[in-house]
Amino acid sequence: MPFTTIDLCAGIGGIRKGFELTGYFTNLMAAEIDRYACMTYQHLYGEDANNDLTSEEFKAALDELHYDVLLAGFPCQTFSRAGLEEGFDNEEKGVIFNHIAEIIQRTRPRAVFLENVDNLVRHDKGNTFRIIIHTLEEVLNYKVIGVNYNILGELSYNGKDFIRNSRNFGIPQNRPRTYLMAFDRQRYGTDALLGIENLLPIENDWYLYEDLNELLEFHAEPKYYMASGYLDTLIRHREREHKKGNGFGYRVVNEPGIEHPVANTIMATGGSGKERNLVYDPQEGIAGMTVPTKKTVLNDRGIRVMTPREWGKLQGFINYAFLDEDGVDHFSFPPEVSPVQQYKQFGNSVTIPVIETMAEFMVNCFRVLGDIPNE
Repeated sequence: MPFTTIDLCAGIGGIRKGFELTGYFTNLMAAEIDRYACMTYQHLYGEDANNDLTSEEFKAALDELHYDVLLAGFPCQTFSRAGLEEGFDNEEKGVIFNHIAEIIQRTRPRAVFLENVDNLVRHDKGNTFRIIIHTLEEVLNYKVIGVNYNILGELSYNGKDFIRNSRNFGIPQNRPRTYLMAFDRQRYGTDALLGIENLLPIENDWYLYEDLNELLEFHAEPKYYMASGYLDTLIRHREREHKKGNGFGYRVVNEPGIEHPVANTIMATGGSGKERNLVYDPQEGIAGMTVPTKKTVLNDRGIRVMTPREWGKLQGFINYAFLDEDGVDHFSFPPEVSPVQQYKQFGNSVTIPVIETMAEFMVNCFRVLGDIPNE
């Protein structure tokens, strides 16, 4: 594997795994501060990701590390200053992107790959994204895929060019996310970088599941079915919202009559990520059943939440990324990670087939730039 990566804001390693699946990348170091995510990371990769990327100790360790690509699924935060001209020491320490930018400045990786929520391009009226692009392009001197300069020499881009949806990459989940890829202009030179494509992949040409029904595991355990009282509450809430002209409320994503159903975005918080992804899965003996953890009996409509396994399939962790050559799936959680944490970790992660496609695009760029011999 010719290229090495570091995995920042690593979660449970979805970005890292997508890059590894290409066969061209191997990871050297990771940083994650959520202790449960670190447990899963250790369990999956045999590496301790429990590092704080904002600490000088971690940055100093990276200074000594020779690596090629910085990966980060950083949080979306507001900046109080326009840009980093005053120097990193004067920036708000709470803004994770500033720490990532400082690491880029200190270590000069060949390339950078960043992932965030789709709202990043609109956040703070577009100011947050504007600062990020300005920082990468003009402060750090990296070529960002999707960015041009107009005749006045000003940055020119369309925010939509950075948003890609998981549903176009073989997974039945409506999950738009912002992706940023950049190459070191200082290393490659402006002329060489003109030779790489200036648009991230929009889709791939294969799919894991034709639709959501192919992914779902029907006849789930009773504990996943909704209590009748809670379902009634959700029904009344949606009716009230619809009367106000709002589209809020629960969704049964595979209701009979929906052709090729697709899940809504799953969320780290669980909550509405579950309620917007209810499943119609009727089976005998469920209606009226008493489950100790629920206040009322199970509903008679056959409605349940998705299981953690189904969320794992919606992100490509289960039934894809950890399959061996014999088709055996090696993904699992450590025993200390509760179902609540499993939902959170999947919801907070990335859709691995999207990342894999982005990583393949990066490999092609490296090939054009002469880092990989033409086959």
